[in-house]
Amino acid sequence: MGSSVRELAGATPATRDRYVDLLRVASLGAVVLGHWLMAAVTPDGVGNLLAVVPALQPLTWLLQVMPVFFFVGGFSHALSYRSLLRKRSERSERSERSEGSKRSEDSVYSAFLRARLQRLLRPTMVFVLVWGAAALLVQLLGGGGGLTGVTLRMVTQPLWFIGIYLAMVAFTPPLLKLHERYGWGAFAGLAGAAVAVDVLRFAAGVPYVEFLNFAFVWLAVHQLGFLRADGRVRRPALLAGAGLVTAGALVAFGPYPLSMVGMPGEKVSNMAPPTLALLCHGLWLVGAVELLRAPAARLLERPRVWRTVVAANGVAMTAFLWHLTAMFGVYGAMLALDVELPAPASSAWWAQVPLRIALAAALTAGLVAAFRAFERPVSAPPGAAGATGAGPLAAVGATLCLLGVLGLSMVGFGGLLDGRTALLIAIPVSAPAAVAMTLGGWLLVERAGRGTGVRAGIQRP
Repeated sequence: MGSSVRELAGATPATRDRYVDLLRVASLGAVVLGHWLMAAVTPDGVGNLLAVVPALQPLTWLLQVMPVFFFVGGFSHALSYRSLLRKRSERSERSERSEGSKRSEDSVYSAFLRARLQRLLRPTMVFVLVWGAAALLVQLLGGGGGLTGVTLRMVTQPLWFIGIYLAMVAFTPPLLKLHERYGWGAFAGLAGAAVAVDVLRFAAGVPYVEFLNFAFVWLAVHQLGFLRADGRVRRPALLAGAGLVTAGALVAFGPYPLSMVGMPGEKVSNMAPPTLALLCHGLWLVGAVELLRAPAARLLERPRVWRTVVAANGVAMTAFLWHLTAMFGVYGAMLALDVELPAPASSAWWAQVPLRIALAAALTAGLVAAFRAFERPVSAPPGAAGATGAGPLAAVGATLCLLGVLGLSMVGFGGLLDGRTALLIAIPVSAPAAVAMTLGGWLLVERAGRGTGVRAGIQRP
């Protein structure tokens, strides 16, 4: 039995940045609420409220908060990796051999990957296996049409976020070295690469180059977290203002759409793949949340508030994974009970919103209660120090997980028995292949992380 929320909250070190924990929970919560609100479900399918009411699209400049989560990830990854390096350095002080130094770095990397990925991949694999079994059963019984088919296709879509986060974890050590050497220059290099990609995409019409911005845009935001960890985000008002003005200019005069989330049928999306406009949007959000740091820190000193954040952090990933399951469950129950689904954005639809969200929240809470145990980190006993080849093995595992999770987010579980595929950049990927890559990659990361001689437990708030 794990420690209680009260015990965890009471054991919080005085040096912990509680605001980072609040941002992590708040950003995921905003994404969940946005998905519940934007889904325009009818008996004929699922649409997007922002497409029905385009006047609401400016709200995405407040509600598209994934950049905040990736910014917080950069902060946490920098602290975690440096902590492991310090611990490993203390163990290796007696040995000055170069080979020992190489092994030390190798084992730290694999232990870091295992520690950071554990709370992502354990609940994710449970989600994938449960939904995979359910989809197989439904399709063997001849189902998969109507809302059920839509659910099987769409329920995996949030996994794209897991895939991007996996890449951020895998690239943390080399990018942290660049940060320590160049500081803001490392961020500028990634941002400049994002600019170059959009120029090649929109001005030169180079095919497929836009997919590089999945790396450049999100890793640039992640790099801001490194700067925050070293106290180098000193002028948040300037950062927010510059980001907001530049994003506005790009949308007003460039080829970028107004919405900061993907819209059905649009030729250009700011999200998939990410654009320079989305990077500037991320800058303004990071500056804005940094401006709120001081008052939020005072609020988090209150024991009850901090306990709430601690409790939410312990189940945030599980809630994120299952929130669409809950939403489609609510709509499915309404259809089964012959409850009318009003036309999206009608007065009756808006009147029904509080009830639908309350029911989705309640069902999500039930799913969290069922699956929350898989989010708890499990510390592996340390083995023989400096396992040879652990770093490359962990990198291969992380790459397989990344490709598998991204592929599954695109193909879904619909058409599981029909061999349905989706293009992952230029490679067709099926759901069984995506699941196999994810599971195989996870096992490789687990194997590499054991026997490193580094205890890489994850610090919980």
